[in-house]
Amino acid sequence: MQPHGVSPFSMASRRTALHACIWGAVGLVIGPVTAGHAQQAMTVADMRPDVAHRAAEAGEIILIDIRRPEEWLQTGIGQHAVPLDMTHKDFVDTLVTLRQTHPDKPMALICRTGNRTGHVTTLLAQQGFPGLVDVREGMVGGRHGPGWLKRGLPVYAGTGENIRDSLSKVLP
Repeated sequence: MQPHGVSPFSMASRRTALHACIWGAVGLVIGPVTAGHAQQAMTVADMRPDVAHRAAEAGEIILIDIRRPEEWLQTGIGQHAVPLDMTHKDFVDTLVTLRQTHPDKPMALICRTGNRTGHVTTLLAQQGFPGLVDVREGMVGGRHGPGWLKRGLPVYAGTGENIRDSLSKVLP
């Protein structure tokens, strides 16, 4: 019997499923992103939340919150961040569309503590996805630092209307 609140899937099996989903999806859609270039592992830059906030505010990066909708409701979404649920079936397709729409802007990914963005940016970079930045501290902080919220950075409510509005500003 599982304790209350514990998933029947181990962290390892969830991580394996995440890797399989991202590898498969990236393999299907990344061609247009890297067309004409030999597919090679790209590098991933790191960025603190305060630096990411300033860069997103200045329009220098696209800041993407890859958490789930219930997490957006709990803590809010970092101001100027675009919420894209990494568990949604269109996640990678949307990243590819963002890359094609904004080919010269780095895409900075943020999650709760930096663990998911570390995995996602690594997998995408290994498949040749360019211009990735990992906001490693995440929203609530972790082993890499205090995070967005503890740094006192602004957030907006993770409501459906706000999410649609945020997406409409960066997607065609």
